[in-house]
Amino acid sequence: MTKITIRGNMATALGAKLSRPDVVPAYPITPSTLFPEKISEYIADGEMDAEMIRVESEHSAMSACIGASACGARVCTASASQGIALMSEMMFIAAGMRLPIVMAVGNRALAAPINIWCDHQDTISQRDTGWLQFYAEKNQEGLDLMIIAFKVCEDKRVLLPGMVGIDAFVLTHTIEAVDVPEQNLVDEFLPKYKPELYLDPNKPMTFGSFGTPEFYQEFKYAQVKAIEKASEVIDEVFAEFKKKFGREYKKIVPYKCEDADVIILTMGSMSGTARAAVNKMREEGKKVGCCKLTVYRPFPGKEIVDLTKNAKVIAVLDRDISPGFGGALYGEVAAQFINTSKHPLITNYIIGLGGRDVLIEDFEEIYDKSTDAVKKGRVEKPVEWIHLNQEVL
Repeated sequence: MTKITIRGNMATALGAKLSRPDVVPAYPITPSTLFPEKISEYIADGEMDAEMIRVESEHSAMSACIGASACGARVCTASASQGIALMSEMMFIAAGMRLPIVMAVGNRALAAPINIWCDHQDTISQRDTGWLQFYAEKNQEGLDLMIIAFKVCEDKRVLLPGMVGIDAFVLTHTIEAVDVPEQNLVDEFLPKYKPELYLDPNKPMTFGSFGTPEFYQEFKYAQVKAIEKASEVIDEVFAEFKKKFGREYKKIVPYKCEDADVIILTMGSMSGTARAAVNKMREEGKKVGCCKLTVYRPFPGKEIVDLTKNAKVIAVLDRDISPGFGGALYGEVAAQFINTSKHPLITNYIIGLGGRDVLIEDFEEIYDKSTDAVKKGRVEKPVEWIHLNQEVL
């Protein structure tokens, strides 16, 4: 294993390279452009045996991914923000056709107003497309999760596309040290993709055919069952990855939650800041812990319930917003407890939108607001915005 220092986009590109894709269609968009640039370098330098397809839009990029994957190729791409919004139509098709495409995402806010910095609105907005969703806290996870995503998505029990999100600029353009696994070990972990069904002129078949009312619902049911099965497959692949490479992954990672009254739930790069804040508050005698979601789809509802059921408050942090409701993660966490007789209070905090810094002081404020709800025995304001700039309101 070799240790190098690279940007987050290059870590996901290196993860893709190690996975030996056959085809990489891509269209540049900030902050993910470094991914196709690096892939093109790998191909030009003879380090990667793949065909890169330069297209005229993100919609075309996903269309090319669908065509290549339907022909039996291992396929990956990269995008972000408005690019993902533009390819949304084709993302539904990729999932409906059960094509194991893997996409690296530099999580970026959606316009308007135009913003190139980090939040999770772009991928959260696509949670109903049928794609698996992984979120990295640091560059090492970005590299590893690309390899893991290929193995999970290509599993015959799953056969669905998946995306790996790394936070815009916080990770995409930030240099960190990563351990690079040996190619021969990756090849053992992730053998060459061998699809059972693919387009072949000698064996004609149809992908994505016309679905009449007699069949459409059953197609969707099968797709949902595959996402549910993916939860078990992800656990298996995480365990195999740890055995092969020594790094452990879980769908949800707890930190000092055993006796915590307040548990803070996070995704992405803010998770490291959350742990630092927990350490500081623990030194002050505050019973607080945090959990990091690595997997958002399939949603790890059972794991969340098991880890938080003894807490007094779950503080759900969303780097996204569903206007008129609150954060998407908040709604999904709350739904897990709807049929339980007793559960913690659940609060929601909108934080870090458009690249706004997430600070230790923010977590301290969240803890104070959450404990205040415990004292009152109720949540008076379920959704609160953290670190608003009052001067511009």
